[in-house]
Order: sequence, then structure tokens, then C-alpha cells
Amino acid sequence: MGATVEQYLRQLDTGRRPDLPETTAGTLRLDVRDDGSTDHWYLTIADQHVRVTRSADDAELVLRADRAVFDRMARGELHPGAGLLRNELTVQGNMQLLMLLRRIFSGPDGARHPHELGRAALVGRTARTARNETTARNERP
Repeated sequence: MGATVEQYLRQLDTGRRPDLPETTAGTLRLDVRDDGSTDHWYLTIADQHVRVTRSADDAELVLRADRAVFDRMARGELHPGAGLLRNELTVQGNMQLLMLLRRIFSGPDGARHPHELGRAALVGRTARTARNETTARNERP
């Protein structure tokens, strides 16, 4: 079994995160429900850094879900936007910060960003086209 949300947040690198936009800053609170109690995790994002603390303070974006939902997000099995659309996750506040959460909770091991896949497909298509053109020139009388 993969990491739980608690394990993931405890080990979350507080160093510079180049995958986060330089100009984005905000606060998020994750309300993790489990067996009638709620754990609060407070994330502060600024200057491509994420600081994680345990706090129920007000935040610009508050996300609420069962522990199992956050665990799936921590393992990269659930995109926050998909959880919202499926009603597994509720949010209140600045919705622009929701997409930052996808960058904080990385995908499963070996996952690649869609832009990388697109670039790889384009390179492959360009190489095939070049080979086909070379073959066609060589076959001309």
C-alpha cells in the first residue's frame, strides 16, 4: 500500500519546488475526516516553497474530505479536480489554489506530465515523417 496523506505531508519537501509558479502564493487547509474526528493540515505556499503545519486556522482555500480520498490524492490516484466533480471533496475559498494542489500531490511513480508525452509524440512523428521522405526520395528513379 502507498503512502497515507499524513505520511506524505510529514515528508513533504519544504525546499524550493520549481514545479510551482514563482508568483503564486496562498494558504490551504486540508480537513481530513476519519471516524468522527477531523485532522487539520495547513499549507503555506510562497516563493516556490511549501510549509506544512497542523492548524485549524482560516485559509484562502479549505478542502474537506474523508481520509481515504486524501490518501488517494497522496498516492497520485485521484486528481483534486476529479474529486471535486465526483463530490468526494468539498472546497471553499479561492478555487485557483485548487490546481496548485495537483502540483503538490505528485502523480504515481513513473507518471509523466501530459506536456512531456505530447513532446515525445511530436518528436516521434517528426522522425517518422523525415524517414518516410528520405525513403520516398531514395525510391525515385
